[in-house]
Amino acid sequence: MQLFVPDLGEFDDVEVIEILVGAGDNVSPEDPLIVLETDKATMEVPAERGGVIQELLVSVGDRVSTGDQILVLDADSVVEEAAEEESKPAPAAKVAKAEPAAPVKPAAAPAPARPAAPQRQPVNEAGFAAAHASPSVRKLARELGVDLSRISGTGHKGRVTADDLKSYVKQALSSAGGPALPEVPEVDFAAFGEVEVTPLTRIQKISGPRLHASWVNVPHVTQHDEADITDLEARRQELKQSAADQGIRLTPLAFILRACVIALAEFPRFASSLSHDNDSLVMKSYRHIGFAADTPNGLVVPVIRDADQMNLYEVAGALAELSERARSGKLGRD
Repeated sequence: MQLFVPDLGEFDDVEVIEILVGAGDNVSPEDPLIVLETDKATMEVPAERGGVIQELLVSVGDRVSTGDQILVLDADSVVEEAAEEESKPAPAAKVAKAEPAAPVKPAAAPAPARPAAPQRQPVNEAGFAAAHASPSVRKLARELGVDLSRISGTGHKGRVTADDLKSYVKQALSSAGGPALPEVPEVDFAAFGEVEVTPLTRIQKISGPRLHASWVNVPHVTQHDEADITDLEARRQELKQSAADQGIRLTPLAFILRACVIALAEFPRFASSLSHDNDSLVMKSYRHIGFAADTPNGLVVPVIRDADQMNLYEVAGALAELSERARSGKLGRD
């Protein structure tokens, strides 16, 4: 029987980016056959029924549309695998004429070991293509620089799952003592024109590792919302002269910091930290607020200590004072 591309909706002339099976392979209903990529997403085309693949009619790079023929399937020659699969580990996925690198299998009982961490080895493209994994897992593996051919899948028929990939990366990080990511290629920028090499400042040298540690260890969430600040701005205009009489420049940021302090008092868990042993939350009774200040030496984050004990004018005054001290390099340690 013939298998065809299912209804792709609004999409037409879609590129085939992966072939997941080969001639002679035995497939079950819903097994993925090929992967298509549109301008919005990737999608797998599953088998409508089981059987043995007689002939593949598409290749990587071909473009297909709804109703195009994919392959010829012999539905009457299903290889009986169920009994064998119950008595032995799931076999690695079969892929057309691709020789995957031998997966690193976990050690036998009593304590199954995870695969050894990759020492920033180049990705085996043939093995990567042969690995049995979904498009989302493949995309994540590409972003992390992980060679899928080195991972033993625990999913159906040896499929590499997202949990398999995460376990492998965690083992790699703990074994290598750092992120197992590919190194950035060295570029000779002088080959393209005149350059000037200037040493990093002390702040820049400190900022890089600190920002990297934050990015790796702290979950990052960004929320965008809208607020009508018409009344706030009207109130700021009313208070500007009074603040100026005291030598204070009243900016919108002072109001925002006051709002943050009030919110942190109402929702103290938002400012909590996980204890070092991961067993407790550290709740803080103080409200220190940091703000970003751009200086000639790099980004600095001065801290307004005990901001909850300050009124609006005091917060605005602290903003101005600390910003100036940051720009002149005169911030104290606290």
